[in-house]
Amino acid sequence: MTKRPDARHSRRELLASAGAGALLAGSTIVAPTTLYARTPDGAADRPTATLRAFDMADVSLDGGPFLHAQRKTEAYLLRLQPDRMLHNFRVNAGLTPKAPVYGGWESEQLWADINCHGHTLGHYLSACALAWRSTHDPRFKARIDYIARELATCQAAAKSGLVCAFPDGPALVAAHLRGDKITGVPWYTLHKIYAGLRDAVLLTDSAASRAVLLRFADWAVVATRPLSDAQFETMLATEHGGMNEVFADLHAMTGNADYRQLAERFSHKAIMAPLADGRDTLDGMHANTQVPKFVGFQRVWEITGKPEYHAAAAFFWKTVALTRSFATGGHGDNEHFFPMANFADHVFSAKGSETCCQHNMLKLTRALFLNDPQAAYADYYERTLYNGILASQDPDSGMATYFQGGRPGYMKLYHTPEDSFWCCTGTGMENHVKYRDSIYFHDDDSLYVNLFVPSSVRWKDKGALLTQTTTFPDAPTTTLRWTLERPTRATLKLRHPQWSRTAVVLVNGVEAMRSSDPGRYLTLARTWRTGDAVELRLAMEVAAESAPAAPDIVAFTYGPLVLAGELGRDGLAPVADIVVNERKYGDYNAQRFAVPTLAGRPDTIAQRIRPSGGPLDFTVTSAANRPVRLIPYHRIAHERYATYWAIESPVEDAEA
Repeated sequence: MTKRPDARHSRRELLASAGAGALLAGSTIVAPTTLYARTPDGAADRPTATLRAFDMADVSLDGGPFLHAQRKTEAYLLRLQPDRMLHNFRVNAGLTPKAPVYGGWESEQLWADINCHGHTLGHYLSACALAWRSTHDPRFKARIDYIARELATCQAAAKSGLVCAFPDGPALVAAHLRGDKITGVPWYTLHKIYAGLRDAVLLTDSAASRAVLLRFADWAVVATRPLSDAQFETMLATEHGGMNEVFADLHAMTGNADYRQLAERFSHKAIMAPLADGRDTLDGMHANTQVPKFVGFQRVWEITGKPEYHAAAAFFWKTVALTRSFATGGHGDNEHFFPMANFADHVFSAKGSETCCQHNMLKLTRALFLNDPQAAYADYYERTLYNGILASQDPDSGMATYFQGGRPGYMKLYHTPEDSFWCCTGTGMENHVKYRDSIYFHDDDSLYVNLFVPSSVRWKDKGALLTQTTTFPDAPTTTLRWTLERPTRATLKLRHPQWSRTAVVLVNGVEAMRSSDPGRYLTLARTWRTGDAVELRLAMEVAAESAPAAPDIVAFTYGPLVLAGELGRDGLAPVADIVVNERKYGDYNAQRFAVPTLAGRPDTIAQRIRPSGGPLDFTVTSAANRPVRLIPYHRIAHERYATYWAIESPVEDAEA
């Protein structure tokens, strides 16, 4: 018999199996040490993390664009009405809805091969949990508890642990379990609800969410038990999100062996095996179907110690982040991986860089970093955070992008508030309320500073507060100042990013370290006292970046930032900023637009890009001898842009 939710599932038990000192970090439990610990049943040696994340409640944002983005998303979350997201859940339970359903993916089958009604509710739960952990605003906790109580009512009325919003109700899930051909992605959608409930438990200690989650999880154990391993693997050919990650987390939370077994069964072996062997088989695959699987593989490794899971996750990250990504950190065309030999055929698509893929790649990056704190992971995280995640939000409305395409002269298109609940609308709700979770990390003795963001972190174990003051990226410097209960021995790890040729560290105004070896951490170990200040000075410069298969198609960067050509609004209708149906991306602004051309060798063009006024404002001269303004891509919002340029190569380059 499967375990039923009862008093045995206390909060203490939910957290205890993650290891002593486990923290509520992001959306998963993070174990505290690098040592291998024997699992409770002795089945395998289980790794635990090198680093721990700080509780988001102990990190503050003290101004800057990330805090602005967070506030916009908080306001949007509070405008949304839970009863409208719960509409179809109540219908499927035989209950009368309390409010009309939202539009878009929540009520319409937009194309023939998918149905994912209900996914938004899961993302919304995660976003509210993250927002509450960051702000402790009681309104977010109240919404979580209300939704959980409503879902519990649905479970009681339906006499089932399953909660769903599909038009055919549980029939879609039943057909999928039987192996029938279906129209939909039931596990993909259910994963969002599982993840939202998990986050509500871990981040807000919602007892109502815990009860619903455990009954929902036990339903899945029973429902999938009759499937043979071959039948289960066949089922996984349909997109299923990060179901393996969720059940790995549930095992860590409860110690329930059924959940560990289901985490492994939900791990798609046909996808995992070749990458665990170091073979890249991704060409042509739907990108965001795959990325959450690898987040889950890493998490399954953390609870089992089985090396093939980690090998697959690490190789996938290396393949996607280092060889398949655009300069912005995004990847893919029309949601699919493409052969990098054909880069020139895809880089100028309007449907490149699906924002969900960037969201999930950062989850994977963070998970890998916690177990192996390499600066390369943090460098990728920073680049994608600025040019993918921060760049995805409309700074005026708080709405988010689906694609961030590279078609020259295109513009960012944002979702509508009530009628375009895409996958990227859901991950967009989460993205901008979790910035605090990856600025700082620590082990027993060291504090890692990964991002240069105006913020502060409270290190309770040391009785310390570290405050970071910076205008980065406007200026490549940051200052960190200690406030301590007593003089304290600790190590400060400062990232020397790959994009900065040099780094200089000053302690209390005196040079303490100089580095010309980027891509590593600079270590300061000493006894700190209140008022001690550490200044890190980096160097940002313009550089050209291209893919090996297309050396004449170039993006220009400044430090971690992609510089985009600001090309104005000529020919754009006022309503072109938003779009209801993401499948029509590429149809908007489809008329031809004359984009300025740049001529010369990429490195000489980079040298000709000059500051032109305010911070991060640059100008370059086009082939027609006209100025082109370049600004950070994340600051482009409501106008045409170009991130990649097809470079003309004249016989003789113009000199600066």
